[in-house]
Amino acid sequence: MKRLQLLTLGLFALAFGLVTTGCGNQNSVTIKLTDAPGDFKAAVVTISEVYLQGEEGRVVLSNQATTTNLVTLANDTKDIVKDAVVPAGKYSELRFVISGAYIEVEQEDGSTAIFATSNDYAGLPEGATVAGILQTPSFNTSGVKVKLDGDGVEVAGEQKVILVDFDVSQSFGKDRGQGDKWVMKPVIKGGEMVFSGSVNVTLARGEGVTLPTLNGTALTPGSFRATLRSTETDPDGASAPAAEELALTDLNGDGVFEASFKFLVPGTYALSFVGPEGLSFTTNPGIPAAVTIGSGTDQTRAFVLTSASITVR
Repeated sequence: MKRLQLLTLGLFALAFGLVTTGCGNQNSVTIKLTDAPGDFKAAVVTISEVYLQGEEGRVVLSNQATTTNLVTLANDTKDIVKDAVVPAGKYSELRFVISGAYIEVEQEDGSTAIFATSNDYAGLPEGATVAGILQTPSFNTSGVKVKLDGDGVEVAGEQKVILVDFDVSQSFGKDRGQGDKWVMKPVIKGGEMVFSGSVNVTLARGEGVTLPTLNGTALTPGSFRATLRSTETDPDGASAPAAEELALTDLNGDGVFEASFKFLVPGTYALSFVGPEGLSFTTNPGIPAAVTIGSGTDQTRAFVLTSASITVR
């Protein structure tokens, strides 16, 4: 992978559930963190405090440090805040105080290099050698600001989920002339109060279709991987996030292989498959297929392999 000014890690989304607890004007807040895959080997952050900024000032949701590798959170979530008590009211910002971080970046020769906020950052792997500095301007004091859409969030006892897009493709960059320094400049957009969605994908071999043997291996639908890529147009002209890939598995042995893309930001996506290198194939319906993910929706798309052949070189 060639080094770029901005390397694509993809999109990571934060799902925040505002859940009524029934204690007068007090409500509980749960914050879940999820991520989409990309080109970094690791992107580790330590979130030491999470708070809401409202009309009456700051409401701390958590001051317990949580260290997580964003890359490993693809198609999964991790609780950052669990059932924190929040007074009813209006909140305009959500902030994350980041006390430390490191990224592991692939180099042109195939090796990797680690850039960290300090050489003794506690989240570093044991025995790691730090090649350079990762700067996080003021994120250990005022925190990363998540500006919420519209007039802010009204906490009044309804069950909601807020999805916040953290575009990492624009958030870790190597400024020109900075030598071995990388800079974390988060581009975060607060979304509407919506539920995340999901799409379940199935792939089966069509009637009369024989899958070939490639490099001594008999192929099955499990030899393919499902891919999902956002087709939303970014008004700021940012590069498109990387496609997410998932393995297809047949857990019940019925010959239908499945994958589930979860915790998706509502929007439009392109659903497709990738096969082993050297194989040409077709499906019904054709790919890529357009998919629209709605708030709180869980849908299934079924595909059938209609042909597969080894590419003549």
